[in-house]
Amino acid sequence: MKFKGLYTALVTPFTASGELDEEGLRENVRFQIKSGVDGVVPLGTTGEAPTLTQQEKERIMRIVVDEAKGRVTIMAGTGSYSTQLTIEATKKAHDLGADAALIVSPYYNKPTQEGLYKHYHAIANACQLSIIVYNIQGRTGQNIQTDTLKRIAEHPKIVGVKEASGNLTQIGEVIEVIAHHRSDFSVFSGDDGNTFAVMALGGHGVISVVSNLYPKEVKSLVTSLQKGDYVSARKHHFALMPIIRAAFIETNPIPIKAAMQVHGMASGSCRLPLCDLSKENKEKLHAVLKGLKHG
Repeated sequence: MKFKGLYTALVTPFTASGELDEEGLRENVRFQIKSGVDGVVPLGTTGEAPTLTQQEKERIMRIVVDEAKGRVTIMAGTGSYSTQLTIEATKKAHDLGADAALIVSPYYNKPTQEGLYKHYHAIANACQLSIIVYNIQGRTGQNIQTDTLKRIAEHPKIVGVKEASGNLTQIGEVIEVIAHHRSDFSVFSGDDGNTFAVMALGGHGVISVVSNLYPKEVKSLVTSLQKGDYVSARKHHFALMPIIRAAFIETNPIPIKAAMQVHGMASGSCRLPLCDLSKENKEKLHAVLKGLKHG
């Protein structure tokens, strides 16, 4: 299976009392499916996975699978700084019905490049799910170098990368030295603002934050790029840039959840240590939202 297109990194909606908003999550997933996304990604960075209990993670997976299985691809976030815990989470995601696992490189303990290689191969050897590597140095403190990723991608279960390094030269090298030589390997933009550039270089899609709110618009961008219609894609790109900038005015997912609240979508506040959007940035966000059509 080739992974490509628009995948929405789902927020985890909470109630006013801070509990999981189960019906809100269902509504959000239905909205994504109705809007034509290719896949959804629960339990990722945008889903505040580090603050969720094991019971909540399992419940979220059951809800997403119930709503989305057979309709769109389900790519579950299962990564952590522990290889063994990542293996256990990936096996659980498989058992619950996920189609693939998005696995962030270990954070905090900062493994060497050799450690990264062994980490991913140990997971792939132990698990059945196809694996998308998630490279985001800004959150992990460690960049997965292209030579290392090439070694990691020698394993047949490693089928792609979400590249959020922000380094377009590196992303281009990944496409050149890995994707060009392995037809089933997908390169996703991990930054909404780089979708145009990454797909123009030959990337295969985006794992998007802003598509929580604007899935049709992001889908139009991705579809234009897939067709090679760069004139239309450029228009979609620049139309989306105001909300893309606003969505990262503070730490993700603080702004996107605030924007979803404005439009009456299930989101709620973030869990500590993330807090609500500052008053100043809330005003900036609202000004941007007034100029954009939703739904």
